[in-house]
Amino acid sequence: MSLKFRAFLGLWSLLWHLGMPAVLLYIRKRAKKDPAYGAHIAERFGRYRAPLPGSVWVHAVSLGELRSAVPLIRALLDAGETVVTTHFTPAGRGESEKVFADAIAAGSLRAVWVPFETSWAFAGFFRAFRPKYGLVMEIEIWPRMVMAARRARIPLFMCNAQYPTKSIARDQKWYSPIPDVMRNMAGGFVKSQLQADRFGAIGVPNLHVTGELRFDQPIPAHLPPAGVAARRWLGAQDRPVITFASTVEGEDKIYLDATKRLREGSAPKPLIVYVPRRPERFNLISDMLENTGLTVIRRSRDLPEFLTETAFADPVETPDILLGDSLGEMYFYLAMADRVVVGGGYVPAGAHNIIEPLALKKPVVTGPSIWTIEYPFVEAEAAGVAARPADAAALAEALAGGFAPDSQAIETFFADHAGGTQKLMDAIPRALENTRF
Repeated sequence: MSLKFRAFLGLWSLLWHLGMPAVLLYIRKRAKKDPAYGAHIAERFGRYRAPLPGSVWVHAVSLGELRSAVPLIRALLDAGETVVTTHFTPAGRGESEKVFADAIAAGSLRAVWVPFETSWAFAGFFRAFRPKYGLVMEIEIWPRMVMAARRARIPLFMCNAQYPTKSIARDQKWYSPIPDVMRNMAGGFVKSQLQADRFGAIGVPNLHVTGELRFDQPIPAHLPPAGVAARRWLGAQDRPVITFASTVEGEDKIYLDATKRLREGSAPKPLIVYVPRRPERFNLISDMLENTGLTVIRRSRDLPEFLTETAFADPVETPDILLGDSLGEMYFYLAMADRVVVGGGYVPAGAHNIIEPLALKKPVVTGPSIWTIEYPFVEAEAAGVAARPADAAALAEALAGGFAPDSQAIETFFADHAGGTQKLMDAIPRALENTRF
């Protein structure tokens, strides 16, 4: 380890210990709104009531990471492994407990809090579970986690990993500990050869190109047919339907401008399905949409409680906008659409997952900021199944028909990039054999 990295680790540990009261106050504050934050607090200190020694450790910090890990975790369980999943947010832990309820009941999986970033808390976690190896979903890089695993001789791998250009630029601009941390991991399972080259350039060992696990994500069987039925129920079977999915703060003006342009130039007028990413924005977005003078209905208020194909009976008067103010029902909103706009691309934070709409064979567009999803967006754009219009005018033009890939092209692209779970399962034995501490 370099002197800079040693100094960073010492400072990092000091900050965590001095800041522990503030962290606990943060959790207590969050627990007032969501009691799950305050449950099982001993686990955050490395104390676990139901250990499961010899498990494979999958770290999925929150909901998105857990969902991308679902096919992999199922494959591990099918191979006879026991699994422990670690999370920081209730959304991730709750999804694990829901999706893998049978495995938890059978004693083959535990979903727990990840320990706080201290060596002694991780020591407690390792005593309880003695993992065979660990898989950190996406690019969650926690220095004490990595160094504690290395000290305990537990191979810890990046999984479904990419090193975006924006992160590279940040790390090269001034000293960043992240490359040092990644070099101390056992290796990585990465999304593409480009990503392997990037990690290799900074000295990360033992790299394996296994693709993108989200291509193998299961689709809830009831949601797509419910979405198709809801479109008929809303009287929009002969109207264009545009779904704005996972919209974030800072880009609503662009989407409303594009909607206005579409309504001025389209006959019949499109039905807009507007799905904010964060639930705390639901009421704010509702007010914003109502202020446009367009007719707005809300999923939470105006649609059946349970989304099934038979839940939508007598048609209703077609609104201008359906506000998707619910969680876990994205495939319902996507199934209604002719085209999908994925949020995040018009703000610096970057675009969100384009794989879900592609899984339903929907043409997908987002804004220019695609650094978060370089893979698979660059490949999808080259295949002609995704686009990134620069502004509201270009977005409206694309949604009005200027961007029109056929479903067969999308299906071919999707098939070419699926299968990451099996590739990763095949690569794990090789990666373990090549692990060097």
